[in-house]
Amino acid sequence: MGVYNLFNPHLSQTDYGTAEVVTQATNQIVMNCADIDIITASFAPQGGEEINATGFNYQNEDEKVTLSFPSALQKGSGTLKIDYVGELNDKMKGFYRSKYTAPTGEIRYAAVTQFEATDARRAFPCWDEPAIKATFDITLIVPKDRVALSNMNVIDRKPYPEDENLVEVKFATTPIMSTYLVAFVIGEYDFVESQSSDGVTVRVYTPIGKAEQGKFALEVATKTLPFYKDYFSVPYPLPKIDLIAIADFAAGAMENWGLVTYRETALLIDPKNSCSSSKQWVALVVGHELAHQWFGNLVTMEWWTHLWLNEGFASWIEYLCVDHCFPEYDIWTQFVSADYTRALDLDALDSSHPIEVNVGHPSEVDEIFDAISYSKGASVIRMLHNYIGDEDFRKGMNAYLLKFQHKNASTEDLWDCLEEASGKPIAAVMGSWTKQMGFPIILVDQEQVSNDRILKISQKKFCASGPHDGEDCPSWMVPISICTSADPTCTKLKVLLDRPETTITLSGIGPDQWIKINPGTVGFYRIQYSSSMLESVLPGIRDLSLQPVDRLGLQNDLFSLSRAGMISTVEVLKVMEAFVNEPNYTVWSDLSCNLGVLSSLLSHTDFHEEIQEFIRDLFTPIGLKLGWDSKPGEGHLDALLRGLVLGKLGKAGHKPTLEEARRRFKDHVEGKQVLPADLRSPVYLTVLKHGDSATLDTMLKLHKQADMQEEKNRIERVLGAISAPDLIQKVLNFALSEEVRPQDTVSVIGGVAGSSKQGRKAAWKFVRDNWEELYNRYQGGFLISRLIKLTVDGFAIDKMAAEIKTFFDSHPAPAAERTVQQCCENILLNAAWLKRDADDIHQYLLQRKAPPV
Repeated sequence: MGVYNLFNPHLSQTDYGTAEVVTQATNQIVMNCADIDIITASFAPQGGEEINATGFNYQNEDEKVTLSFPSALQKGSGTLKIDYVGELNDKMKGFYRSKYTAPTGEIRYAAVTQFEATDARRAFPCWDEPAIKATFDITLIVPKDRVALSNMNVIDRKPYPEDENLVEVKFATTPIMSTYLVAFVIGEYDFVESQSSDGVTVRVYTPIGKAEQGKFALEVATKTLPFYKDYFSVPYPLPKIDLIAIADFAAGAMENWGLVTYRETALLIDPKNSCSSSKQWVALVVGHELAHQWFGNLVTMEWWTHLWLNEGFASWIEYLCVDHCFPEYDIWTQFVSADYTRALDLDALDSSHPIEVNVGHPSEVDEIFDAISYSKGASVIRMLHNYIGDEDFRKGMNAYLLKFQHKNASTEDLWDCLEEASGKPIAAVMGSWTKQMGFPIILVDQEQVSNDRILKISQKKFCASGPHDGEDCPSWMVPISICTSADPTCTKLKVLLDRPETTITLSGIGPDQWIKINPGTVGFYRIQYSSSMLESVLPGIRDLSLQPVDRLGLQNDLFSLSRAGMISTVEVLKVMEAFVNEPNYTVWSDLSCNLGVLSSLLSHTDFHEEIQEFIRDLFTPIGLKLGWDSKPGEGHLDALLRGLVLGKLGKAGHKPTLEEARRRFKDHVEGKQVLPADLRSPVYLTVLKHGDSATLDTMLKLHKQADMQEEKNRIERVLGAISAPDLIQKVLNFALSEEVRPQDTVSVIGGVAGSSKQGRKAAWKFVRDNWEELYNRYQGGFLISRLIKLTVDGFAIDKMAAEIKTFFDSHPAPAAERTVQQCCENILLNAAWLKRDADDIHQYLLQRKAPPV
């Protein structure tokens, strides 16, 4: 039973009863507990006298409490009762309060939970570890005009005898489950409801008056549940599932069993005001969280070391699910740009870590919610799925879920089931990808002997600072596929490279055919071709005979090799120019990303304008082709591409784009012609980048008027583009104001740091000056890591790495320790890159404009 008070958050008194089995006589009980004051505790053995605890000893560092009893508790079962007071905190973890504005304009609070990884102990004393599973009977006593939700369906709702304004809401008993998946939400919400084809009641809860905005997520959820039921051959185990939008929410979403919580922007879609990328994001997040209902909730990882199993798997299958619901999104190509290349970049650092990490203290858990667990995890599962084949993969998954349902499992358990289903050496192959950090670079050379092509293939660890040339070079079991220009979409040969090098003969390949390794860009490695092989495959970019994902992969590998100093950046710029006919959104998106990195790097030189000109030249033809307005018959990807290209041209100062953006912005602000949602980000970005204080004021006014969180976030992310120093300062101060939700402050500061050299310096100074407040706000969570990464990753001077290290030595942030190391490493890599290639790049950019002699 719990009483909490929304007006005095520090008051919340609760009774907690738990059925215990004492396995050996003891006069102490140790359990997890944080920010909780116990008033009384007692133990009643079955059929025996109740014994009151006489002492409570809190170990705050370890988030534990020891209850001492005057006499030994005998073996057998009984009930432990605890009466305690907790706090409804403002930390976005545990049982916390979330601020929202009621339709009347008044500020109100909802009470919500976020327990993963180790914060159930802030709501009730418990054994807060994933492998200690139990059933939960939850009763909430709440104001009678509020919605009260938990994991299960309501079985009883009755007036509370001591106060007529309260009701007592009782929920059905949960299945056996882990503490981190327990949830409750109390607040004011509307909802939309539907039934999935397999009979599960699905509801999407939205802020009052916004039920319409829940319809898209509802449609995705009702399509997704049967898809997973079919894919896993295991039905969804609860009678209902609720998806709910929470105003203040640190993560994107949380997969609590039967009650999934989301940021508003990860769940709500307004057909008029939501852009295509928001719809896609909502579809992916819904797909991700619903996958966890099986993979994570029904079968849970043994310990946080295996977190990647949960997150890597859900991050892979969310794409499978979206591809099923929205084939027109071409989502698997986007996977390569969004997850695969991101993971390769992080994992090339010396400060990366293996997918499987030993975790001790709770503060270490938060830090593994990173791109290695999610994106590398998803990438190696994609590679594994491709290596095994869909049929055996599903067979193995089904065996795994049935064998471990309502229990816990480790990485090895999954490998065993997949090995049995496929007959392939899964554990041996996958161990090399999950237990050691990093990945290989595959070096390829060829010679033609009559009608045969002989390939020499070898592997080395790839490092962001260049290839690993040491004695003790790690090696991987690498599934390698090969295709040829005869059919670039079809794999001609598959081999498992299980040693440092090997030779392969492909017969019946004429000298005029090219060879491509890793078709579909599925294997988690980079490739360095011999120069003659590269020469022959590059035309496949210009004539589009390579599939889009491989055009993207080839360019991304070369870009990465240039950062590592293995080839000259000029070579990559020449390859980039071959993309002038490129029609594919994701390929452009990845190119744009890499040019952004280069542009940021060159902002430290005096020829930053020359790279802007290069960007304008590259993007102008596709910009002209697309134009500003959508044409009949265009789809999702055209909308994404138009937004990307116009934003890129606008930011780089393309005159016609800037003029048109200003014209449309003026009409938008005056209400003459509202901008379509897909054009807002590029237009806002363009006018701010080349704007003055009046532009910024108009933007802040739009922010204040925006009713939708998506629109507020859209504005927050681009505010940093403003260039005058005093206005940059104004944006930074705005980031910490009441106008910005606490989880969104990070993207405002990050936007400033990512926009310009001045912005980067100002943002870093701002973070230093406001460190106490920022750290208290996000302490221990992954938002602090994200803040640090966004703020300092772009520096390119050796001494900045030292300055940052010194700052964090004296202002420790344990949950972001690895992030700080990674940022310092990136800064040193940037500095080395600049020293090595800046002059050549400058020469190249000048001579490509020089009139031919």
